[in-house]
Amino acid sequence: MAESLSTLDDVRPVETGSAAQWGRGVGIAVLLVVVVLGATGFFGVRSRTTTVASDGYTMSVTYPQSARAGLDVPWRVRVHHPGGFPRQITLAVTRSYFHMFETQGWYPDADSASSDGTFIYFVFDTRSGTDDFVVDYDTYIQPGSQLGKSAEVKLIIGGRQVATASLHTWLLP
Repeated sequence: MAESLSTLDDVRPVETGSAAQWGRGVGIAVLLVVVVLGATGFFGVRSRTTTVASDGYTMSVTYPQSARAGLDVPWRVRVHHPGGFPRQITLAVTRSYFHMFETQGWYPDADSASSDGTFIYFVFDTRSGTDDFVVDYDTYIQPGSQLGKSAEVKLIIGGRQVATASLHTWLLP
């Protein structure tokens, strides 16, 4: 009797059309979609601008609609009022919204800031003769942040709330 010397004698042949092959194909397709989306920047920062107008004031808030931890993100408030501004304006922002950010600072810095536990109130002295006021928040998403946050940004003029913008930032893995 001749003995087989091959180590492949007891290896099972590959079945065509098996569930395992179909599963591998689906897995590879999903992986390919994720790689293509990543290469096109889909998982990067997407900003959004929300604009509200009331009593002659127009406030636009540009913020990260979706982002990932560790990435720089835009955050800007622009207020437009034909004929200029009173001596001071106040921006109130939901306090908990800032927990997901690391900051480099505000430009310009607020002349004063306070908090009531729910909102942070930033008071800015304005220059006369200009119809636009812009404040930038130089920031990035904290590396440990995993969840997004919602916020309200309120424009307060002379102690009266003039406009409110609602925003939400989603954080992607």
